[in-house]
Amino acid sequence: MKTARTTSTTLTTPDGTRIAYRDHRPARESAAPFLLLHGLAGHQGEWDAVAARLLSDGHRVVTYDARGHGASTRTPATTTRAAHVQDAVTLIEELALAPVTLLGQSLGGHTAMLLAASHTHLVRSLILIEAGPAGPTPELPARIATWLDSWPTPFASLEAAEAFLGHKAWTRTLEQREDGWHPTFDRATLISTVAELATTAYWPQWSRITCPTLLVQGEHGTMRPDEPTTMLTHRPTTHLTRIPDASHDVHLDQPDRLHEAISSWESSR
Repeated sequence: MKTARTTSTTLTTPDGTRIAYRDHRPARESAAPFLLLHGLAGHQGEWDAVAARLLSDGHRVVTYDARGHGASTRTPATTTRAAHVQDAVTLIEELALAPVTLLGQSLGGHTAMLLAASHTHLVRSLILIEAGPAGPTPELPARIATWLDSWPTPFASLEAAEAFLGHKAWTRTLEQREDGWHPTFDRATLISTVAELATTAYWPQWSRITCPTLLVQGEHGTMRPDEPTTMLTHRPTTHLTRIPDASHDVHLDQPDRLHEAISSWESSR
């Protein structure tokens, strides 16, 4: 009898960046594949709970560490939005995932959105969690820098890190040194990753998307108040759902409700 299996490995993108990924294959593949994209300062392990649920539905699920994150190249040569899109395209093409459902949260959702706009032939459907095209946001790099600098590192323990960061998943990429637990990311790399969001809005790209799209908000999320309504104005066929008792990290706060929302939307199409 076949059983679900997971392959953990890396690939190298055209610009020489190493991307670490996991390819989760169900015992019986009966549904379209998913590519899951995490947010800034995150890692692919954040998706474990959601990936397990999708896997049980018969979906092949691929997760990966974005460039500058997790086990991928820590200080890549470039952190542009185009480079992040190309990384995802490389995974889709190398792993023969197309047409794929893109599921992205925050910055990962933004990458998924740009990919769906520029590579329509690769994408079956698009699911955005707390992500959209609004901008520019001039204060964003400084805000990210202040947030990263507020981390009381080194953390004395993983429990202390979890208490500060809010989720156990956020502690998984910390490394232990003699004086405690430290982040593994490069501060300058993360700040440069959001540089284009500070100067650019992406409404033209949003309007070019043609695939079915689900927009997921957390009840206590951080999207601009008018952004979801404006997104629906530009693309009225977009389906919007709000998840109760969830913050910006919907996939961590409410994985069951998120899975239910995805399954309901998928079955209604």
